Amino acid sequence: MRKRSVEQQALLDQISQVAHGLGETLAPFCEVVVHDLLDPKHAILAIHNNLSGRQVGDPATELGLARIADPLYEQVIANYANRFADGRQAKSTSIGIKDSSGQYIAALCLNVDLTLFRGLQSMLGQFGDVGAGAGVSESLDPAGADAIRHRIDQFAARLATTPRALKVTERRALMRELKESGFMDVRRAMEIVAMHLGVSRATVYSDAK
Repeated sequence: MRKRSVEQQALLDQISQVAHGLGETLAPFCEVVVHDLLDPKHAILAIHNNLSGRQVGDPATELGLARIADPLYEQVIANYANRFADGRQAKSTSIGIKDSSGQYIAALCLNVDLTLFRGLQSMLGQFGDVGAGAGVSESLDPAGADAIRHRIDQFAARLATTPRALKVTERRALMRELKESGFMDVRRAMEIVAMHLGVSRATVYSDAK
């Protein structure tokens, strides 16, 4: 174990706090691990949302050892394929932390269990399946609604923003454009516009004046 300077210990302490915050935010899908590369035989300093079964005090990984051996080793390796000990597929990101001398002293690693998301994706796919319906097709959306939404999206894109981020003056300009183009003659046009902009119908009526 290499002796830590005050700077190195402070960096490790701060990285541990960052890991704690990320662990709280990304629970329960993402394991967040702090590796102390100054003590490779007992490198795992903290582990949140433990998905891999490892423990605090476990040794450094091959990636950690590579960083210890080579200060020029890539600092950020994002979204690489990984696998937990029990065979579950994972997506990982590893961020090396250097001190002021340029030496690696720690690594912050994120490991996402892909089996959780793939199971959720499968359930959502099944829930959203509309393949079986005895040839019946129905729409609950008024005719022309998609055209209105598309025109709003185009208007927002020209301003390099999103429909829900439009300012009052921009919404009023949008309403003039929609009215001049005949879109406000579509059934329930005001309601469609209000929902797409994320405002009330009263606001849309006010903007249209």
